[in-house]
Amino acid sequence: MRLADCHNTEDFRRLAKRRLPGPVFHYIDGAADDEVTKARNTQAFDDCDLVPSVLAGVKHVDMRTTLMGKEIALPLFFSPTALQRLFHWQGERAVGAAAEKFGTWFGISSLATVSIEEVGATVKAPKLFQLYVHKDEGLNRSMIERCQAAGFDAIALTVDTIVGGNRERCLRTGFTSPPRLTPGSALSFAAHPHWTMDYLLREPFSLPNLETHVSQGTKVATSIGDYFSTMLDQSMDWKAAERIRDQWGGQFCLKGIMSAADARRAADIGANAIMVSNHGGRQLDGSRAPFDQLAEIVDAVGDRIEVICDGGIRRGSHVLKALSVGARACSGGRLYLYALAAAGQAGVERAMGKLRDEIERDMKLMGARALADLDPSNLRWRR
Repeated sequence: MRLADCHNTEDFRRLAKRRLPGPVFHYIDGAADDEVTKARNTQAFDDCDLVPSVLAGVKHVDMRTTLMGKEIALPLFFSPTALQRLFHWQGERAVGAAAEKFGTWFGISSLATVSIEEVGATVKAPKLFQLYVHKDEGLNRSMIERCQAAGFDAIALTVDTIVGGNRERCLRTGFTSPPRLTPGSALSFAAHPHWTMDYLLREPFSLPNLETHVSQGTKVATSIGDYFSTMLDQSMDWKAAERIRDQWGGQFCLKGIMSAADARRAADIGANAIMVSNHGGRQLDGSRAPFDQLAEIVDAVGDRIEVICDGGIRRGSHVLKALSVGARACSGGRLYLYALAAAGQAGVERAMGKLRDEIERDMKLMGARALADLDPSNLRWRR
């Protein structure tokens, strides 16, 4: 199987599985407990049908939207994800370059493998920093101040990760950051020599946005679940979110909102946007899918705050369904991480190109010349 054989997210997933050691692939692919929510995130779109209009004159369609003060060329962006240079040696550099090419937002995690400063200096796309609030207040201040100095355009405060989810695939494979050599992992690393040589011979792995304050994850191998459960501040509350908003002073997003009540609170504290998200099913298994909650949240706050549907996106038609409900844009992680693992920057660009083409083609088939033409009248629910 080659990159040219990849035409959709599942194709990229299959190629990534071939190219990654088992522990690394299952870190991307896995989720919490029985992984019910992970599956539900995508299946939720199947319960909603699109109703097209015809004879709409769609020779040219406009996919642009404005999100957190920035115009983007299409209503889909790269959600921030951790540890990207473990999946391919190019890591965030590949994803940032792809975001620039497609004119959309690029998000990096607190657990990114490329520094805030490098991203600020090299990526011209709109930049979003995902802030995990640590017990070390000095680290929190440092990351915010570094984002301000580097010219980041927005911060997304992650609110659904007070403790790490029960990611049983990672427990079985022994996945850690950095990877720990065990009898089982050694066999998998040996069976993937290309990945192993890249990891050993290229730029040393690190978490440069954290390593000034903590050694876990860079010099001390730890599971992501243990990192979240031991390093993050479990006392974080709405007052803390307001303090962070004030300290940052720019476009501010809350990532991990799933209830209409919390969406109202987010609007009340002055957030500019919310990401309706359950962390890709990696935290609370059995929770609702973002798309299933979207209509209720848009009805509650859609006139006060920008709503982003994050998670489960695998097709351009999924994006159109979310926009028809009232989302301003969509985002996802696995939709580009599989492609990154499969082929680096070329993979990410091919994956986003395929999705962009699907959005454009499906808009024409729906009779929508602009995103504003999409509304609930385009949908029928099966349930």
